[in-house]
Amino acid sequence: MKNRNLGIKRKLGIIGGSGIYKIEGFENTRWKKVETPWGKPSDDIMLAKFYGNEICFIPRHSRGHKISPTNINFRANIDALKQLGVTDIISVSAVGSLKGELSPGTFVIIDQFIDRTFSRSKTFFDEEIVAHVSMAKPTSSGLSECCKEALKKLNIKFQMGGTYVVMEGPQFSTFAESNLYRSWKADVIGMTNMPEAKLAREAEIRYSTVAMVTDYDCWHSDHEEVDVAMVVKTLNENAANAQNMVKEVIKTFKYFSIDKDPANNCLDTAIITDKKFRSKKTIEKLKNIAGRVLKK
Repeated sequence: MKNRNLGIKRKLGIIGGSGIYKIEGFENTRWKKVETPWGKPSDDIMLAKFYGNEICFIPRHSRGHKISPTNINFRANIDALKQLGVTDIISVSAVGSLKGELSPGTFVIIDQFIDRTFSRSKTFFDEEIVAHVSMAKPTSSGLSECCKEALKKLNIKFQMGGTYVVMEGPQFSTFAESNLYRSWKADVIGMTNMPEAKLAREAEIRYSTVAMVTDYDCWHSDHEEVDVAMVVKTLNENAANAQNMVKEVIKTFKYFSIDKDPANNCLDTAIITDKKFRSKKTIEKLKNIAGRVLKK
């Protein structure tokens, strides 16, 4: 669906997961250190241009893969991107398949999540100011449609729509867990997109996940154990496809509709705390994320 609001200023952020620590072919690249009220992001943010579009890229696990999924500072990552003017995020993530037809090398454009994480800070609104955003539709249909068209153009095998179970990690699933998630009709399993998607929504940033299948988790009779070597091998094979997809998305994302996107101005009706109980200290801490509504 083409976007009628081409005059709206938009800026794309890319969050690269396992195997996607850098993307070749960008122009005027530089790495920028960004400080946030929530601590340090995973890494400096790469600023670059591609086809005239300014973009921001952050390696989720840091360059060299130094941060475990549980220890990613998701709040700092989203705050840093918001500070830099990012309005739309494409998240690229490695996952295991929970369905036979989703073979390694397949890309899945996610539209739902099941959050099974338990050791992570999941909201910006955890002190004094309370907000409740809707997560019924956790991804952006316009961004997802853009990703679909990019994958079609590149002739990359993909599935449009799918449910991503987010587990804590860093260990892979047990056999019983894997089959439990399969009984829920979930499509893929990974360790990183929660609370990332929730925090992007609280920051009013449109968000879409493209999940790259690297393995069959451990439920498959021919693939009873997942090991790092297996994952890395497929990651390396997927990396070029992922980078080419990202480049196509950068070229075209502004042309896909963001009308009625659930992230648009979602904080207008989310904050429940009475204004008289909001301290200047907390408002200052939330200025990047919610300054638009808190300053009213």
